[in-house]
Amino acid sequence: MASYLQVENISKSYGDRTLFENISFNINEGDKIALVAPNGTGKSSLLKILAGVEHSDRGGEVKFMKDIRVAFLDQTSNYDPKNTVFEEVYRQMGILSPALIEYEQALISGDSGRLERAIAAMDAVDGWSIEQNIKQTLSSLKIERLDQPMGELSGGEAKRVAIACMMLQNAEFLILDEPTNHLDIEIIEYLENFLQRSRCTLLMVTHDRYFLDRVCNTIMEIDRGKLYTYRGNYTQYLEKREERYLNMQAEIDKSRNLMRRELEWIRSTPQARTGKARYRVNAFYDLREKASTSLRSGTVEIDVATSRLGRKIIDCMDVDLRFGNRVMLDKFSYKFTRGERVGIVGHNGVGKTTFLNLISGALEPTAGIVERGETLRIGYYSQRGISFKAGQTVLECVQDIAEVVKASDGSAISATTYLNRFLFPHDSFNKRVDILSGGEQRRLYLLTVLMRNPNMLILDEPTNDLDIMTLNVLEEYLKEFEGSLIIVSHDRYFLDKTVDHLFVFEGEGRIKDFVGMYSEYREYMREKEAAERSEQRTTNNAPKPQQSRTHDTSKRKLSFKEQRELEQIEADLASLGEERAALETELSSGNLAYERLSEVSKRIEDIIALVDEKELRWLELNE
Repeated sequence: MASYLQVENISKSYGDRTLFENISFNINEGDKIALVAPNGTGKSSLLKILAGVEHSDRGGEVKFMKDIRVAFLDQTSNYDPKNTVFEEVYRQMGILSPALIEYEQALISGDSGRLERAIAAMDAVDGWSIEQNIKQTLSSLKIERLDQPMGELSGGEAKRVAIACMMLQNAEFLILDEPTNHLDIEIIEYLENFLQRSRCTLLMVTHDRYFLDRVCNTIMEIDRGKLYTYRGNYTQYLEKREERYLNMQAEIDKSRNLMRRELEWIRSTPQARTGKARYRVNAFYDLREKASTSLRSGTVEIDVATSRLGRKIIDCMDVDLRFGNRVMLDKFSYKFTRGERVGIVGHNGVGKTTFLNLISGALEPTAGIVERGETLRIGYYSQRGISFKAGQTVLECVQDIAEVVKASDGSAISATTYLNRFLFPHDSFNKRVDILSGGEQRRLYLLTVLMRNPNMLILDEPTNDLDIMTLNVLEEYLKEFEGSLIIVSHDRYFLDKTVDHLFVFEGEGRIKDFVGMYSEYREYMREKEAAERSEQRTTNNAPKPQQSRTHDTSKRKLSFKEQRELEQIEADLASLGEERAALETELSSGNLAYERLSEVSKRIEDIIALVDEKELRWLELNE
């Protein structure tokens, strides 16, 4: 198997903080690797070094196989907000971009001479197939308006455009930094299927454990500045990691026992008088360093009291919410109860965040009533993230809320101790909030929400930018949380662990309440869609009821219009038969990309339905 990437002795530091040092590894063709580590330990920095965006400190080497194409999906989308979607995607197509852009602009201009020259340029670079591929890729990612300025797109839409650009490069090696952030679940599942079927080699950072488990065959972990590799999926990684920790702890315990004996020897008599062997003295100090190693993992500790919550939480009665002609809620009525755990799912732009703003009181309904209980204390973790004053430090940000935090046992915890529990050491207290990493800012934001002792938590995409270790702790806390919980999330694993029913936003203000986990809802929807397709095929194949006939059994002569229709049907049936045969040949070739495979399968289904319809009409006319 060919080696696609060799990395030797790369390091990265910021000031006096070392993220990783002298890391070396190899990635072979076909490897699909997830990189895991706590926030702030250098995952994104490592990916950027590999992609050539940043450089290793103190030398090191990153060596890709010659002529291999590499595509990098950054965690944040960099684009010109003035560009249309069309222009932004084509901009990344290299030499083809000018021809494609000129052709589209020539179409709009209506200048026949300009259009003729643009067509010639498209012919020269085979732009037609590229253009079709681009439009199909954008369509599969639910990007329909190619003329929309990038600056008007939501975070999820901009991320989908970035993913389209990555897919269109047809690269053999993909480097992806948090590819599922800001995507709705339908698009995540599409990307998941694409990567499963693709023959590409992959290195990615993701917190989505279902995504990771279904796509990757290897886990690489950065732990205390070193890199460890585990073959297998995420579940197997957890088992092997625990085994490694047990072995390391046994070695540390052994070193500590040995060190005690060596310490007695070192202290037994003055070194100068006994002429102690220098090699043994040096070995003692090496042993002491090994024995002082701590395997205590840096994980967030969440311990806050929940304020008392009365019987009345939030009552919604015939609530309407509209923005102009757009209906966000239509006659919504519901009474939230104590201890309830609601997950909210639906496509991007369907109104999930708007609903949270309404529930929290940030928005007023167009009509209807929203009543909140007197004891209700909402902790709202929004997508906007933490708000802070210019130049404000980590400690100042927390002390603005409170000097002490009330713990679950009623005791008081100082703000500084609470920062330590959220993995902010003393030397980070005077750091400006604006220079923290994305994950560190989200972790600080979570702290500021929880330290207010809420009895209702409203979490809007809480998994974005949080590492897997923090998510595991947050899940355990939410499972024991005694208040009410409303969560919007695209993380299927997180939803399955934390909620017991779903509000499914269907659009046009409609909300369906589904009792069960998200994975159960998806299975229900798959079965429903399969049943609907089966019913549709049965309906199409069923003979139409016989028309009542008169006693006159003589065959009626076809009108001129009906004769033309019959001839057209016969021609259409022949054409559809040829198209189906060609598509089935293409399907059986085994060389189709996922998008084309999906497109061909759907077209064959459509052809079968059309043929059934036309054959029934042909029989009617021939009777």
